[in-house]
Amino acid sequence: MRISARTQYALGAMLALATADRPVHAERIAASQEIPRRFCDNILLQLRRAGLLRSQRGPDGGYWLARPPGEIALADVIRVTEGAEQATRPFPRAAAPLAAIWERLRSHENALLSEITLADVVASGADHVGDGISGDGTSGDGAAGDGAAGDEAARDGTSFTAASVASFTAGSPAASTAASTAGSPAASTADAVDARPPAGSGKPTEPAE
Repeated sequence: MRISARTQYALGAMLALATADRPVHAERIAASQEIPRRFCDNILLQLRRAGLLRSQRGPDGGYWLARPPGEIALADVIRVTEGAEQATRPFPRAAAPLAAIWERLRSHENALLSEITLADVVASGADHVGDGISGDGTSGDGAAGDGAAGDEAARDGTSFTAASVASFTAGSPAASTAASTAGSPAASTADAVDARPPAGSGKPTEPAE
């Protein structure tokens, strides 16, 4: 599975907001997650349009999660930034069994990523995720613009580690299913290849598109 820089940035931004206790401006999200500002604006706009974020303009505004962290899975974010997965090309003759193997791999990946929520990641790696972003966030513009951003070089923009994810998925249904395939011909072959409103009064008004 290939995770693009955009997806890594999006996951980092969502996790930063999952640890915040009030709306956070785009400027602070970009700084805390080391995301180029213009690229961050594009990602936040994309996530808001997909219904994962809400926002409000102004010094007391910013971005916040549209649902509680426990109700947003990693798969929800990845689907927004990566889009629908392309079907695997048909494998001819002797390679035909690979189609079923690839399908099983996608199924396991989707099951795991759909099971892990932002809250799980925060709970499993608080020392890594906590970045002090929950301040008043009064600087910068709270609404993302529509400016197009250029392609960014791939880099590690996540706020969690593979070890921390593994620590809370051990024993989960998805992990157990994946483990049960270990040692099978399919697994052996695969190894050879890859909302919440802000504190205070009522919900803010969404900015116009």
